[in-house]
Amino acid sequence: MRATVRLFWILSIFSFLLATVYTIWALFFNTELGIATKNGVASVEWVGSIGLALVGLLCALIAFYVGRTRQAQGGFELPEDRLDANIDDGDAEQGFFSPWSWWPLMLGISAGLVFLGLAIGFWICFIGIPFAVVSIVGLIYEYHRGYFAH
Repeated sequence: MRATVRLFWILSIFSFLLATVYTIWALFFNTELGIATKNGVASVEWVGSIGLALVGLLCALIAFYVGRTRQAQGGFELPEDRLDANIDDGDAEQGFFSPWSWWPLMLGISAGLVFLGLAIGFWICFIGIPFAVVSIVGLIYEYHRGYFAH
């Protein structure tokens, strides 16, 4: 986590510097092209300047949060931060998944129908919502019936 914190602080500083350079560039170097002029007077291109400053602020927020989380855990180091770590040290349990299940596909298709209904015509939602309900129930109760019942 220490490397992550340092990386995000570096990205934050870089973004703030880049926002400053971008603003200065827009003020002084785009006047002859007529891109950033307003009645012959140079002006700032605010979208790029504010956007880069917000990227720097977001990186600083992430760095601060990850740094505080690391301190709250007592300086816990991830396996990626240790030089003596093995590949198996970072291998954790990811959960239980059914590789043969068709319910996630059905749930994705029904969610696609619902969003298509929101985009094109609301009447399609009335078709997609019952499919979504059936898909959710099938996904939840897939181990209570058939070959894999417990």
